[in-house]
Amino acid sequence: MSEGMAGLAKGLAVLEAFGRESPRLTISDAARATGLSRAAARRCLMTLVEAGYLTFDEKFFSPTPRVLRLGAIYADAVPLPQLARPHLTALREALDESVSLAVMEGDESLFVARSEVARVFDAGVRVGARLPLYASATGHALLAGLDDQDLDAYLERVELVARTSRTILDHAGLRERIEDVRREGVAVSDEELEIGLFALAVPVKDARGVTVASISVSAAVARLDVVEFRSRCGEALLRHAEQLGRQL
Repeated sequence: MSEGMAGLAKGLAVLEAFGRESPRLTISDAARATGLSRAAARRCLMTLVEAGYLTFDEKFFSPTPRVLRLGAIYADAVPLPQLARPHLTALREALDESVSLAVMEGDESLFVARSEVARVFDAGVRVGARLPLYASATGHALLAGLDDQDLDAYLERVELVARTSRTILDHAGLRERIEDVRREGVAVSDEELEIGLFALAVPVKDARGVTVASISVSAAVARLDVVEFRSRCGEALLRHAEQLGRQL
């Protein structure tokens, strides 16, 4: 890798270190998150400041709105989010709930499109957000699309860390859950990712039957009847996921 390309890769790694749980980083934070030396992390951070992607208050670095342009490139250039938008909007209107589209990136779900309703409760999901596959309905829907060999490899390498007291923490239990999703076509997360949050997700399969994404809806447990919510939302999600899949 050339020095220029190596520098670009390091800069992108530093930029990806920012997130919901790390909205501000010091030089030491960035170095620790990326495995770079402090000197290399500082060079990357200062370059990103000069390019307008970060601000610096003499201690902390923070992203600027310009970072949104990077996500917009994907959303505007890749067919999947564009094709999904009418379906997400229709689901939002029909269900009166926020609806999201996510894809698998590494061992995480990456949210690439979303249609929101106004709610006091905020599930914390935004375009660009990432969730662990093992602890989320979206992740379970995506994992269900893997073949047995790839699922085995994932289960062998993943470290199951409790997000709540209800997170599945044994690999056999997680495999059983994935098998349930394969049979039923719907993934459910009942406060396994976040206390007070109930979520449903379904896979989006292309014309070849390959799972390429997941459509999900989430809501506060306190304001819903779980059985009614699953019935009402599950059928609608499956219908639109099938329609979207036929377009791919």
